[in-house]
Amino acid sequence: MTLIKSISGIRGTIGGVAGEGLSPVDVLRFTSAFAKFIAGSVQKEKIKIVIGRDARISGPMVSMSVCGALMAMGADVIDLGLTTTPTVEMAVTDLKADGGIIITASHNPQQWNALKLLNHHGEFLDNKTAAEFIRISDQTDFTYKEVTKLGSYSTDNEAISRHIDHVLKLPLVDIEAIKSSGFSVAIDAVNSTGGLALVPLLNALGVKVVNELFCTPNGKFPHNPEPLAENLQELAQTVVKTKSHVGFAVDPDVDRLAIVDENGEMFGEEYTLVAVADYILQHQPGNTVSNLSSTSALRDVTEKKGGSYFPSAVGEVNVVEVMKAQQAVIGGEGNGGVIYPELHYGRDALVGVALFLTHLAKSKMSCSTLRQKYPDYFISKNKIEVRTEADILLILEKIKKKYVRQPINSVDGIRIDFDHEWVHLRKSNTEPIIRIYSESDSMIKAEHLAQKIIGDIRDILKIETEE
Repeated sequence: MTLIKSISGIRGTIGGVAGEGLSPVDVLRFTSAFAKFIAGSVQKEKIKIVIGRDARISGPMVSMSVCGALMAMGADVIDLGLTTTPTVEMAVTDLKADGGIIITASHNPQQWNALKLLNHHGEFLDNKTAAEFIRISDQTDFTYKEVTKLGSYSTDNEAISRHIDHVLKLPLVDIEAIKSSGFSVAIDAVNSTGGLALVPLLNALGVKVVNELFCTPNGKFPHNPEPLAENLQELAQTVVKTKSHVGFAVDPDVDRLAIVDENGEMFGEEYTLVAVADYILQHQPGNTVSNLSSTSALRDVTEKKGGSYFPSAVGEVNVVEVMKAQQAVIGGEGNGGVIYPELHYGRDALVGVALFLTHLAKSKMSCSTLRQKYPDYFISKNKIEVRTEADILLILEKIKKKYVRQPINSVDGIRIDFDHEWVHLRKSNTEPIIRIYSESDSMIKAEHLAQKIIGDIRDILKIETEE
């Protein structure tokens, strides 16, 4: 059993002893703490909280626990039911709520669930506020309301429709261009809430044919739910079989978008943001942001259009912070997360689909030809298990000293830049591992660089053990 508290929220496995996973007891404690935290941050006695969940099978149980705890703390609850993470984010501001809770473990397997926590802007808690929330959650002195002061409960079944309407009204979403292209699109919604949002979105955009794969929101993931190439082979086959122009895959909470071209080849999760940014920058010149583990192709595309590229620490809230500081017109993460401030400051697969299809329609290119426009970079993603926090600090310090002559960014772990390639080492927020991302102009070079650094780490750990 696992329970992880981080800037990404409260994430854990279902079942087992309280305190060692995301049990009902733990859900009650963290939800009560969130209600207390929000009431204090907005300085209101009566608060309103929006909640929503993905389709994983533990969702109803966790959702009922969340609703009960919020109401017991005196908070009015608006339950969106089955929905997407970006939909909840937008609903917080649409409904003038004081905060939000999204019940989803994103790309994690079905034994996991999580509470993603939103402030009154519909954005994730930053490091400072997340630390305050964790401090409150470590207390046990929650005071629940008397019966006459309990919070109310209501539902809202229109949030996805409103979300889609917001997307359709964006000036750079060209419905007529998409409609006239006569697109046939295949989608893989991994039996979560993607089908509830993508199908009506594609219909509203005038897509001629939508070929649905795993669009029943029953939480029975037909494959590993992370939208990576190795998990999307059935989508690739469906694209070719149905002669679709493009295929889209999302994760269970629909904030990541992966693309498959008309030949059944992966567009590349790193290139979802690159392609959308290329389109945006053609019409809205400006700056871009992505995290330190994202491809250099975004920097290349940005600078070609006369803008400046800025890196951030890994994590949506960190990307958003830098985007606001640099007034970026587009940003996101290389895992298929597109953040378009014109809509809202959150990763959003729906706006990614609408902007990508507009770009594809206006370019008059096939999906594979469009991909060829962008510089080729290859990222090797590796990880190594660590025993303690002290091991992580030791490793990062030793690696930094060894490569002191190279440009190093220490905003999030360490990123070391070499000629036309880089490597990024950082502690995972959700697992006891160090993630090692490396990029070069060929996969062989990227993997060689990663293995060199992994060898350095093993040498460091061996020496430490011997000492």
